[in-house]
Amino acid sequence: MRIDLTGKRALVTGSSQGIGLAIATGLVGAGASVVLTGRHPGRLDAAAEQLRTAVEGVEVTTVAGDVVTDEGTAQLLAAVPDVDVLVNNLGVFGAQPALEITDDEWRRYFETNVLTAVRLTRSYLPGMRDRGWGRVQYIASDSAVVVPDEMIHYGMTKTALLAVSRGFAKEAAGSGVTVNSVIAGPTHTGGVEEFVRSLVGNQLPWDEAQREFMRAHRPQSLLQRLIEPEEIAHMCVYLASPLASATTGGALRVDGGYVDAILP
Repeated sequence: MRIDLTGKRALVTGSSQGIGLAIATGLVGAGASVVLTGRHPGRLDAAAEQLRTAVEGVEVTTVAGDVVTDEGTAQLLAAVPDVDVLVNNLGVFGAQPALEITDDEWRRYFETNVLTAVRLTRSYLPGMRDRGWGRVQYIASDSAVVVPDEMIHYGMTKTALLAVSRGFAKEAAGSGVTVNSVIAGPTHTGGVEEFVRSLVGNQLPWDEAQREFMRAHRPQSLLQRLIEPEEIAHMCVYLASPLASATTGGALRVDGGYVDAILP
């Protein structure tokens, strides 16, 4: 399968590390120019240098700022007024007992994980539609379907993204723009390592801690291991390509068989 994104510009939010950086790496590997976003300039510079080292001659732009805020979003839109591919990856997660989640935390999760993606889609989708080509993606989670009891506020936001994705796909109908969500399963990132440790402790070596986490907290997984970020990125690069022209309004699973259903 030959994927060529030469001449396309992609924006990946939350892309200084983890899944976002893996997606950006996959996109530049397919020939796209990429915009990295995040709150920390130093991390963004390091990520950009990693991409330039991985792919010779790649065009990488960094925009530091908090796109959860109106000011941060305005700064990004001023620096990058148009893109061909938008990957809404930015998100926060963490364990907290359901009855102890405050109103402020509910708002923070919704504004970070959902409203930021809505705002950027609202900003970039019209230009894509006018040009007759574009790709919008939302990085959702198995938690959208199998809401974990230790972080229902996170699960709520990922369920919302599935609805947002389907709704914007209808808005883009017949325009040459596709809109999809990617249901990522439990994935190995630095943040997830910290999350795993918070649940199983620091005594076990990492491989044993990972297995214990999957056994105790994610027993539905058919993969029986954490997914590597690059495995999520492969799906995102495909969806960003012309080869995925007939895939829109969907929720594509890269969940290691975690969701126990034929359809999401």
